[in-house]
Amino acid sequence: MPSLRWAAIVALAATLNNATPTMAAEAVGQAVVIKTAVTGATGPLEVKSPVHRDERISTSNSGLGQFVFLDGTKLAVGWGSSVVIDKYIFNDDNSVKKLTIRAAKGTFRWISGSSPSSAYQIVTPAGTIGVRGTAFDIHIAPNGKTAVVLLKGQARFCSGGGCRELKRRCDCVVASPSGAMTDVIKVNRSVLTTLGTSRALPFLTGNQQLSGGFATSGGNCGMAAAIQQEHTARPQQRNSPAPPSPGTPNPPSPPPKGDVDDGNNGHGNDPGKHDPSNPGKSYGPGRKG
Repeated sequence: MPSLRWAAIVALAATLNNATPTMAAEAVGQAVVIKTAVTGATGPLEVKSPVHRDERISTSNSGLGQFVFLDGTKLAVGWGSSVVIDKYIFNDDNSVKKLTIRAAKGTFRWISGSSPSSAYQIVTPAGTIGVRGTAFDIHIAPNGKTAVVLLKGQARFCSGGGCRELKRRCDCVVASPSGAMTDVIKVNRSVLTTLGTSRALPFLTGNQQLSGGFATSGGNCGMAAAIQQEHTARPQQRNSPAPPSPGTPNPPSPPPKGDVDDGNNGHGNDPGKHDPSNPGKSYGPGRKG
């Protein structure tokens, strides 16, 4: 009898183990753009590859993946990133009851779909983002420091240090896993310095290009222009002549070019000589009449 009971337990465990992959394989969206290397639970992803609940998506240091979920939500995953589709509970009316994304590192762009805003939640190492009709970019540094930049709608970022409301386009907040959090400011070049890399926020700086409906209207918050100006200034700084050292006499000025006032006002008189036929005209430089 004990042996039969043990056999039944083993059979039940085997059934549950076999059922788990099927449950985890629930497709919740698909890839629409894949560049370089993007991998999922079963290996490299391609365009039209399905993505599943509980699946981890990772990109190489030059990879880019763009995904659309069943309710129209869009998620772009930039280079060097890792994210898990943690929860996805779908309704029959083509909306979701719950969609939770756990972003571990890297850069992401989120654009909400047709579901109620309360259904969406994005979890980062430094805090949680709640959305309201929203599009925004996220960057998570290797140490967990997280920046959120609002592109459309509104968002709320909450951590151990409280909550920040992002209400205007290009509003940005940076938070650390320790709970430290900045005030809301307009995103600028200094945010990349705070995050420790110029590769942060590549969708805004132009270092990675999104296609289709993933590129939001209204520009890139001036980040691309700031990066371009910096790259343009660097060669000029390298080619600029070094200032003279203290005590070095100034070099003589070169002789002037072009027309020179020689005192004859264009009448052809030699400098320094008086022309009796030209009364009232001055002598040349250094001479008196």
